[in-house]
Amino acid sequence: MGRILVVAEKPSVGADIARVLKCTQRGEGFRQGETHVVTWALGHLVGLAEPENLDPKYKRWTLEALPMLPQDIPLKVLPKTKKQFGVVKKWMNASEIDSIICATDAGREGELIFRWIYEMAGCKKPVQRLWISSMTDAAIKQGFADIQGAQRYDNLYISARARARADWLVGMNATRAYTVRYNALLSIGRVQTPTLQFIVARQKEIDAFTPQPYWVITADFGDYKGLWEDPSSGALRAGSEALARQVVARVRGRQGRIGQVQRDQKSQGAPLLYDLTELQRDCNRMFGFTAKKTLSVAQALYERRKLITYPRTDSRYLTGDMVGKLKPALARMGVPALSPFAAPLLALDKLPVSGRIVNDKRVSDHHAIIPTGRACDFAALSPDEQKVYDRICRRFVAVFYPAWEYEDVRVTTRVDVDAFITKGRITRQLGWKALYPKSAEAKAGKKQDDEPAETLPAVSEGETRKVEKVSSQKKETKPPAPYTEATLLSAMEHAGRMIEDEALREQMKDSGLGTPATRAAIIERLIDTEYIKRRGKALVPTQKGVDLIGILPEEMRSPELTGKWEQSLSKMARGQMQEEPFAQSIRRFVQFIVLHAKEDPQTVRFERSAKTKGRRGASAPGLALGACPLCGQGEIRENAKAYYCTRWREGCKFTWWKDGLRRLGGPMLTAKHVEALLKEGRLAGRTGTIVVRADHTLTFEKKAPAAKDD
Repeated sequence: MGRILVVAEKPSVGADIARVLKCTQRGEGFRQGETHVVTWALGHLVGLAEPENLDPKYKRWTLEALPMLPQDIPLKVLPKTKKQFGVVKKWMNASEIDSIICATDAGREGELIFRWIYEMAGCKKPVQRLWISSMTDAAIKQGFADIQGAQRYDNLYISARARARADWLVGMNATRAYTVRYNALLSIGRVQTPTLQFIVARQKEIDAFTPQPYWVITADFGDYKGLWEDPSSGALRAGSEALARQVVARVRGRQGRIGQVQRDQKSQGAPLLYDLTELQRDCNRMFGFTAKKTLSVAQALYERRKLITYPRTDSRYLTGDMVGKLKPALARMGVPALSPFAAPLLALDKLPVSGRIVNDKRVSDHHAIIPTGRACDFAALSPDEQKVYDRICRRFVAVFYPAWEYEDVRVTTRVDVDAFITKGRITRQLGWKALYPKSAEAKAGKKQDDEPAETLPAVSEGETRKVEKVSSQKKETKPPAPYTEATLLSAMEHAGRMIEDEALREQMKDSGLGTPATRAAIIERLIDTEYIKRRGKALVPTQKGVDLIGILPEEMRSPELTGKWEQSLSKMARGQMQEEPFAQSIRRFVQFIVLHAKEDPQTVRFERSAKTKGRRGASAPGLALGACPLCGQGEIRENAKAYYCTRWREGCKFTWWKDGLRRLGGPMLTAKHVEALLKEGRLAGRTGTIVVRADHTLTFEKKAPAAKDD
């Protein structure tokens, strides 16, 4: 009887699985035992081929070659991980291997990683699927006991493949079209570009905002204070300084009477358990963590520490079969600050599990993030791990606590014709709020003028109060706040709700930009491409980002189309939609985008990226480096061997060979050198000086060696 090959997504996960399967014999890129061999990917080992791999004509970036719409996009082994692919391929096709278990991450991208490796390796052996949400030994063993046939996840793979091909078609065509059209390396994508639109649109609102002054009038009645209410609008502010002065003058020292005391009994249940996006939002708000950092810490808590369940989830609920595991998880969390809150729950015969915690219909691939029940040495965690783990465990405890019950009180105190409003809040039952100290949470937000005070003295209608003090304070209306990662993640998650068409908005209310697992990478990508930058916690667009949004059609910027695509991908994963209609819609969109780029009359000049200035080979193929000094009409561009004039067909002979100075002892010519020489005519370096001759050819003047003392 042969052995079974298990393919994990990462070495660390492979090591955990190998330990459970008793695969103790180590090899380079694998571990083996009597019944199983465990190997792993390093993320993606295989990807879609580059355009130039499809057809040599795509080596040069030209508008004439677009759109690129191949019927099939072949796969290629990624050069950086070629060695590990060889290891996996060898084991997949080894005669001693009878079958294979896919143990990559249980989600769309993990499915794609394995299927592409399997296809590229030319393997035909039967495959089963390991699907787990926790990396504890018990969860891994249970996963192998519940192993499924791989065909159960065929629709998930089809969805993943469709997503990858769509991103290739849109990204490659749009990036090349606008890069060549505007002579600047512009990265464009079906998810990142609508995300950039959010940030640019918000900045335009901020820039166009004109602050308006207003005056807040506060009357001190001794044991409480009130804000003056405008009788015409109900706003707690005056629109002019003159009015504010009039009010202050007529109520100073006067007697007031409590006219109305309005009491509203309210309750608020605990927030739902975390999915990845909510965890990233909370950690950004509380600790200033980037979405990428929160994901990285959560991944470490999942893979290395094995303290939390699978973090890349989009669900905030648990399944009914997990109820029996919840009490043990509570008992072994190991967070000292939470022990007093967990103790009363552990003393109960049965945890108070409601539909806000368990809902099988609201769980797709993975349930919400909770502690696994593995014993935790909290002090051994890094400070960042402690923060993230505390938030997850705190939310896990909070969902079993009763609602926060409170009374909102609104007191109207009349001083003749003027009314002053006092808002207060009286907590009747702290409930889950006991786990969230006011001082800590308050640091993450700012109190507004009209928010209720937390305490208010007992008052009754008809009582009188003297105006002890009265004052007015000038303030200004504030512009919309710039996006933070927390608010941008919310905008991405609920992008479907921002669509103007009411029918489509209702249809797409749960559609978003990207997935919980990809949103952090999209934000980082926008920063890396210098379309946005961080300013403290805020995310603001650069001029490059603003200019890019300005040249793109609405269809490329809007979340509407991307939201529709994400919705289609979800339907594909559930087997409710075929791939071909989706593929056809993508191809039509690519044709539209390329035509727009070709016919766009705008003239926008993009500055060259600060990151790529001075970097060898930084210019994109076909990107203009300057005007031709020989014919005066063409542009200088780069190919594999030289820098040439775009009017070479018309007879311009300008050519600077990249290795042309080597025989003179000079350097290889780079795009940076060419840009400088076209502007200055000469370029001095450590070993000598490159000089442009009168006939526009190059020479190299070697630096003379320094004279030695006698």
